[in-house]
Amino acid sequence: MNIAIHDIHIAQSALLVEPKLLREELPAGQAEAAFIASAREATRAILRGDDDRLLAIVGPCSIHEPASALEYAGRLHELAARLAPQLLVVMRVYFDKPRTRMGSKGLIYDPELDGRGDIGKGLRQARSLLLACAQLGVPAASEILDLVTPQYYAELLTWGAIGARTVESPLHRQMASALSAPVGFKNATNGSVAAAIDAILVAGQSHRFPSISLEGRAVVITTTGNPDGHLVLRGASEGPNYDAASVRLASIALTAAGLPARLVVDCSHGNSGKDHRRQSAVAADIAQQLASGSDSICGVMLESHLVAGRQDIVDGRVGLSYGQSVTDACLDWDTTVGVLQELAMAVAARRKH
Repeated sequence: MNIAIHDIHIAQSALLVEPKLLREELPAGQAEAAFIASAREATRAILRGDDDRLLAIVGPCSIHEPASALEYAGRLHELAARLAPQLLVVMRVYFDKPRTRMGSKGLIYDPELDGRGDIGKGLRQARSLLLACAQLGVPAASEILDLVTPQYYAELLTWGAIGARTVESPLHRQMASALSAPVGFKNATNGSVAAAIDAILVAGQSHRFPSISLEGRAVVITTTGNPDGHLVLRGASEGPNYDAASVRLASIALTAAGLPARLVVDCSHGNSGKDHRRQSAVAADIAQQLASGSDSICGVMLESHLVAGRQDIVDGRVGLSYGQSVTDACLDWDTTVGVLQELAMAVAARRKH
C-alpha cells in the first residue's frame, strides 16, 4: 500500500496560461512602452528631488469592475492634465488585496465576485486594464503582493508598492530588486519604519533566486538591485505617522541609513484610522507641511473611487452599486478633486520658500 505524503490538501490543479502567451495576446506597443518609460522617469525625478512636483497616487482601494475603473481613469486623465505643473498623478490600479482574515481578494483572484477564482480570466482583465490606462495616458500603480503573477503585467506599471504585511518578507524584498519600476515600501503594521528602511536597502542589492520565466519554466534569475526604493508612511494600529514630527523622525532615520530623506505619505490605512473621510484631513495636514517648505514629502497616496464608502458582496455582482469599493472605503470623486487641488496649491506655495 502506497502511503500518501504529498498534495494532501490540494483539491485540484489547473494549467495557467504562460506569461509570454498572455503578453503576446495583449501586447504593449511602442507607444504604450514609451509612455510607461517616460512616466517612470518622471517618478524617479520626483523621488530624487530633481522635479519639485508632488507624486500623487490616487485611485480605488482595489479594482473589482473594469468599467468603473476605466471611467475613473478617464476622469483622472483630465484632472491630471490640469494639475500637471504641480502634481504627477498616478492611478492606483490594485488587483490583489492582502486579507488579515477573509474578504474580496481582488480582480485577479475572483474576477466574477462569485468565489470560483478564475485566475486566468482575472489576469487577462488586469492586463487589459493596464494597457487601457497606458493608451489613455494614465500612469498606473499597483501593490506587488504575489510572487508569480507580476510576470503577467508588471512591465506595465509606473510604480509598485510592497505593503505593510509583506515589507519584512525576504521573498518580496528579493522580488522588488528585480522590478523595473520604482517601488515604495510601507512601514510595517506595527508602525516600524526600520523594517521598511531595511527592505529598501535589501532590494537595492543584487539577488539570485528561483522564479518562473515568461515561458512558465522554473528559472534562477540574478538581479542588479532596484535603486528606486523609497519609504511610504501609512500609519499603524497604534496611531498615525503623517504629522510633521513623524515625518521628521522618518527623514532622520533615512539619512542615518544613507538613503535620501524623501518619502511618500499614505493618507489612508493607519493614518486615517481606517475612516475614509479622514483622508481629507490628513491631506490638509500634508498640504500645510508642503506650504511651509517641507521637502521631505515627495508623494501622497489616496484611496478614491467614483462613489464614497464601501459595500459588501452579498450575491456576486447582484445589487452592487457602480463605482463603489468592495474592500476599503474610499473618498468620492468630487472630494478627491478638491484634495488634489489643495495639494497642488501647496506645492505652488512651497516653491516660494
